[in-house]
Formats: sequence, C-alpha cells, structure tokens
Amino acid sequence: MPAPIDARKFGKLNRRELLKLTPVIALGAFAVPKFQKPLLKAGLAFSDWSSKHLFRAHHLATTFPDSHLTPFSKFPINDYDVDDPDVDLGAWTLAVGGAVQKPGNYSLAQIQTLPMFRQNTRHVCIEGWDVIGRFGGVRLADFLTRIGADTTARYITVECADDYYESLDMHTALHPQTLLCFEMYDQPLTREHGAPLRLQIPTKIGYKQAKYLTSLNVSHVIEKVGYWEDQGYSHFYGL
Repeated sequence: MPAPIDARKFGKLNRRELLKLTPVIALGAFAVPKFQKPLLKAGLAFSDWSSKHLFRAHHLATTFPDSHLTPFSKFPINDYDVDDPDVDLGAWTLAVGGAVQKPGNYSLAQIQTLPMFRQNTRHVCIEGWDVIGRFGGVRLADFLTRIGADTTARYITVECADDYYESLDMHTALHPQTLLCFEMYDQPLTREHGAPLRLQIPTKIGYKQAKYLTSLNVSHVIEKVGYWEDQGYSHFYGL
C-alpha cells in the first residue's frame, strides 16, 4: 500500500516546481504571436518604472579628462531623417510654453546669459557605439528657473526642426548635468550635430538627446512621448 502523502510537503513541492517552470512558461508564451506584444509592453513598462525609481537625481555621470576625448572628426553624426534640416540660425528662437510663468520665444543670446557649463561625458547610442565628447551649454534646470517653470509638472517635451520630438521626466530635466547644449569641443554646434541648440544628457541613451530644438513645453501630461518611444522603445532609458 502506498505511503500517505504529506499535504504540506506536496504543496511546497508543487510551488517549488511551478517556480522552476515559470521561465519556461514565459518563454513558451513568447512563442505565441498574440502574447508577444503584450508581454514586451509589460516588460518595457516594468523596466521604465523600476529605472525611474532607481534614478538618483544628484548622482553624476562619469566625467573624463581631455586626454580621453574622442576626436571631433570621429564623433558619429546620427539622426533619424536628415543631417541638416536647414535651420535659419540668424532668425532661430526657442518657443517656450505650457506650465511656465514666462512663455515666449527665447533667442540663443538670451539662453547664453545663463551660467555656462562644459563637461566631458560619454554619449551612448542604442545602435551599440559610444564615444566621449566635450559638450558646453547651460543647465536645463537654470533655464527652467528663468522661465518660471512649474517643477511639480511631470514632463518636459521638445520639438525639433526635423520633426523629431522627445520628452524627459522632470527629475532628469533638473539633473545638474542635463544641458541645453550649444557647443561641442569649445566651438559652436555644427549643423550636423544639432545647431543651434540640442539636449545633452549623459544619464540617458542617445535618442533622448534631441537636436535642432525649436520648442520646449512643460506639462503634467503628454500625448506623444517621443519619436522612438511611440514606436515601442523605452521612455526612461537611463544609463
């Protein structure tokens, strides 16, 4: 006659076996086409949520000595559409709106009255390459103070001359290394690298660092997160 089964041991055994099987079940679910997209979206959402909560607002990205810089001539030019959207640099302004006390159009000269910062930091592209560059500009946090931005708002959104668009969470926007960048290697931005103004964010992946900025908006909600994010890429993507 078979020995009686201990119910508690049986329950523990089954839970243990189920835990072992969980990765296999998940992998099997990915093999079912109708489950693939929901699973990927859920995984990406969890990754963004966890990254956001692990982000340290005052933790600085690594900076490097000049001897570590990638030569400017070897700094890749990367965009999603065109290398030069033909911005009229003489007439350019940054249109500012949303939850701010001082909306309007700001010239580059007005932006440049804020304290200048230069930093040698790593630029990481989702395509797999990275380089160390020298970037100069003003802290986005200082500009937000200048325009009287409501920093309890959740997002900063930007639009660009080449129809690109992007957004940042407010904590990243206020990070001391997040720049409104108008210099590279102590020279004005070239057209190919985003003149006259771009984002430079060493705590983020490259596609967050929009070029050819034309507008900046402070908001509590957004409809369009970012060009690549709206195609399924990570919204937060911290480094």
